[in-house]
Amino acid sequence: MARTAVPYSSLLPNADVADPAGTATNAGTGNGHTIAKAVPELTVLRLVAGATGGNVTIKAGQNPPAIASAMGDLVIAVGNNATRWIGPFESGRFLQADGSLLVDIAGGFVAGTISAFKIPRNT
Repeated sequence: MARTAVPYSSLLPNADVADPAGTATNAGTGNGHTIAKAVPELTVLRLVAGATGGNVTIKAGQNPPAIASAMGDLVIAVGNNATRWIGPFESGRFLQADGSLLVDIAGGFVAGTISAFKIPRNT
């Protein structure tokens, strides 16, 4: 099975953005999520847990391009009915060879959502 795509919601300079619904988490399926054409330094994730939380893992990248991938995965615990904001990230640690970011959700993480936000560069 393929990973579930998480689209970017772009934050806008000097403007507002409606709160996105997010992508339903596919906890424990072994497939996780992918953010295509990722810009890790400009990416922030929002994880919203349902009645049961669990660990969220940002997967270490592949070398190349992630020359610091040996630092390993980043694992964040998200509590029950909690919201966590994670990021921005380092390309040198998390960028995959295909230009994506990979996120895995623990099996106990039920009825949650994941959203990816792209922070704008100053214009």
